[in-house]
Amino acid sequence: MSEIALVLMTEKAMAAAETSSTLGYFSRLQIPLPAVRTFSMSHSSYKVCYPVWNLHQLNHVAIAVSDLEKASTFYKNILGAQVCEVVPIHEHGVSVVSVNLGNTDMELLHPLGSSSPIVGFLQKNKAGGIHNVCIEVHNKVAAVTDLKSKKIHSLTEEVKIVAYGKLVIFLHSKDCGGVFVELEQA
Repeated sequence: MSEIALVLMTEKAMAAAETSSTLGYFSRLQIPLPAVRTFSMSHSSYKVCYPVWNLHQLNHVAIAVSDLEKASTFYKNILGAQVCEVVPIHEHGVSVVSVNLGNTDMELLHPLGSSSPIVGFLQKNKAGGIHNVCIEVHNKVAAVTDLKSKKIHSLTEEVKIVAYGKLVIFLHSKDCGGVFVELEQA
């Protein structure tokens, strides 16, 4: 919403409030005031990505869980989702259960050993929670180059190949509204 439109809406709301004040308290209850919501991030000068790369689609949402069997059973038996078997991914220190939702997937993540990056997340979030969202991009190299130029931090300096052969990089949660963002080559 433009600043001009916001000012005009605010002026209209104030004028209506002044008019209604002469009519009494109950008439003011009927005046809709515009709700203004803003979203602010530390990097206020973000520029739109270059046409060389763009976001494609949501690939999955990864949820860190403290009890993988209990979480798997919930999605399978209670919600009726298609749930895959546990897949240990030793190079990333996690056990993963994929939950197929039709249009996208969820990944249930559980630590595989004490050095797993999920251990720290679960220490801060005892009940578990959303660890990352994975979004596909068409040109991973251009995306990473562009994001580095915008001072967006990644967890590693280089793109990694994950267990299913896709190139991925994780953007730090401090730059992404509190959630890790995994960019995956489409």
